[in-house]
Amino acid sequence: MESLRELYRIGFGPSSSHTMGPRAAMDRFLSQNPQATSYVAQLYGSLAATGKGHLTDKAIREVAHKYSKPVEIEWYPEVFKPFHPNAVTIKGLDGEGKCLCEETYYSVGGGRIVTEGEDDLSPVSVYPEDKCGDFAHLLQYCSSEGLQIWEVAIECEGEEIVDYIAEVWRTMKVAIQRGLNNEGVLPGGLKLQRKAAQYYAKARDFNGTIGGNALPLAYALAVSEENAGGGEIVTAPTCGSCGVLPSVLYYLMTQNDLAEIRVHRALLTAGMIGNIVKKNGSISGAEVGCQGEVGVACAMAGGAAAQLLGGSIYQIEYAAEMGLEHHLGLTCDPMRGLVQIPCIERNALASMRALDHALYALMSDGRHRVSFDAAVEVMMETGQALPSLYRETSMGGLALIK
Repeated sequence: MESLRELYRIGFGPSSSHTMGPRAAMDRFLSQNPQATSYVAQLYGSLAATGKGHLTDKAIREVAHKYSKPVEIEWYPEVFKPFHPNAVTIKGLDGEGKCLCEETYYSVGGGRIVTEGEDDLSPVSVYPEDKCGDFAHLLQYCSSEGLQIWEVAIECEGEEIVDYIAEVWRTMKVAIQRGLNNEGVLPGGLKLQRKAAQYYAKARDFNGTIGGNALPLAYALAVSEENAGGGEIVTAPTCGSCGVLPSVLYYLMTQNDLAEIRVHRALLTAGMIGNIVKKNGSISGAEVGCQGEVGVACAMAGGAAAQLLGGSIYQIEYAAEMGLEHHLGLTCDPMRGLVQIPCIERNALASMRALDHALYALMSDGRHRVSFDAAVEVMMETGQALPSLYRETSMGGLALIK
């Protein structure tokens, strides 16, 4: 299992797979092949189908502009490369248009890219299999050693991971505050108004539990709208699901006057949950649908919430499992390929569900029939059974609504 630095990537939206990944691929190629006069970026499969809505072309052109190089972008939405639905082939050309160099990259989710032909496409592991191969191993190790889940992250990655997590949390908080104050129409053509500022104002005016319960909605909207506008956010585990976890953590911190170190520990726990899914399943909407994005974000947030509210490691696992189980089959079919409808609303409602899952788990003794690892397996099975038109291709479902 790879470092949490790979799961929590700080960058600009609206999509980790379709914006951050291609940006990283273009930057890597140009830095390694600066000798070309011009470049061509050929987008395939899901990357091409929803690329314009995800500002893929804008991200690629921004990188080329940084290197003062011209780039032409070609779109092949009906051509799928064998390894992954999100593929981009970049070519460097000489002054006469002859190809000097070429490389194909796959954007596999969470902003991570892999190069075609690598002998080992799996990420560099920093977590031993016998400790963290799956959630069952993690629970067993924590139980035998008397550790909390977040302590295993520090044990495997060193104390420096806490410094990185502190930076992650700072970025999340800034995104919330920025989103609560920004207003206007989001880019992309749907003419969707930002709602976070209005929701926050109403939530503060509501009395009793209704007002308190409405605050996480506003926080999640704030981050998701920032992402949709191309603002700086943290993948958790992706850009499209980046509003769920910070919303839940910020709500619990402010409502319960929690020290930030406790939030940092909750982020470590949430990261372990997301990393297990990334290792044994997928967090790519193009591969398994939105259940791998918002569903995993809900699992991460539910587990983190259970920890902050005093839950045991078994109650944490239960809350996380519900986040996956109750999002099974969720499609990835955003309108016009934009990370706006239904993505933004899904983030807001998943934050509420995560809190409910934590409460439900805390009311129990932590024992339940469906394990987290089983839910990951079923999520993968369900995702593979979904027709491709419901997996980030803009070819079916809500994506066809005019």
